Amino acid sequence: MTLRLPDATGALRTYEPRTTPLALDTGAPFTSRVVFSAAHVVADPFADTHPGAPAAVDWDATLAFRRHLWAHGLGVAEAMDTAQRGMGLDWGSAAELIRRSAAEAKAVGGRIACGVGTDQLTGPADLAGVRAAYEEQLALVEGTGAQAILMASRALAAAARGPEDYLEVYGHLLRQSAEPVVLHWLGPMFDPALDGYWGSTDLDAATETFLDVIAAHPDKVDGIKVSLLDAGREVELRRRLPRGVRCYTGDDFHYPELIAGDERGFSHALLGIFDPLGPLAAQAVRVLDTGDAKGFRELLDPTVELSRHLFQTPTRYYKTGVVLLAWLAGHQDHFAMVGGLQSARSLPHFATAYELADGLGLFPRPELAEARMKHLLALYGVTS
Repeated sequence: MTLRLPDATGALRTYEPRTTPLALDTGAPFTSRVVFSAAHVVADPFADTHPGAPAAVDWDATLAFRRHLWAHGLGVAEAMDTAQRGMGLDWGSAAELIRRSAAEAKAVGGRIACGVGTDQLTGPADLAGVRAAYEEQLALVEGTGAQAILMASRALAAAARGPEDYLEVYGHLLRQSAEPVVLHWLGPMFDPALDGYWGSTDLDAATETFLDVIAAHPDKVDGIKVSLLDAGREVELRRRLPRGVRCYTGDDFHYPELIAGDERGFSHALLGIFDPLGPLAAQAVRVLDTGDAKGFRELLDPTVELSRHLFQTPTRYYKTGVVLLAWLAGHQDHFAMVGGLQSARSLPHFATAYELADGLGLFPRPELAEARMKHLLALYGVTS
């Protein structure tokens, strides 16, 4: 069977899907790296929603996808930007997601860390309001028994007058956290409202403030997640971390080389691309656990083209491609997203994502992925 897929010019080309998936099995827990997949949420396609309404989530399908990730040994980074936090997933729904996922993690023995932010704020806030919002979410996450990830805050970016305000707010939160947290530096390519985070648009100056926060509270920082899509800066930053503080790469462009590392260290992982790559990524890390860095790269390097495609500018809309692939892979029954974000990318973008993922053997049932892609093409007027 063949498909007619549109290219970037709109011209149709013939593609012959593969017939067998890549053989991927579950296995032993990882020993050399801590690896999280930032997981997407599955929308309820039958909910009668409208713009601005609370998100409608299919809880059964959402939790089933997390069990899929845990079964392959991956940790779940919950209620992060991959879950459309701040792009369709409101705080009320995020709070429920955290409660449900944390309970599910406890039931199956899965590792989980959850995003703590300030997105319950609906308007401009001063620093006291930002602190209070962070505290509310930190208390909820810690109350579930999950690890906390202190996410970058749009409200703090708007309220802060300079680096000293970041030092004050984060110092306040770290002093009261019950367990070590992960600090998340999310770059403006993922969220333009975060431009100038840590008090400066100069990344060198921002890095110094970020490191000052960690140096003041090293016992309260499990690690940092760096999402700047700048491999050189991440390597430089991880080499300056206090002993015992991990660097979790969030670089969806350079993750194989950063996880593999060099003679002076390596990055762990907390990645949105490990949502669609979960089983393959897990197998690659198990190869790395044996000391076979070459085998690890041979498995993971070919996935970078797909990742760069999904995360292309405007990067924040990568979630659309992630959910498309989850639908094609059979992890959910529809291609609908909270906030209607399924409309955020073009048909040629979808077609390339399908072709790259199929070429990697990511679809457990290639015939299902082919049939669903045909339905999507037909919806856009492509007839076979």
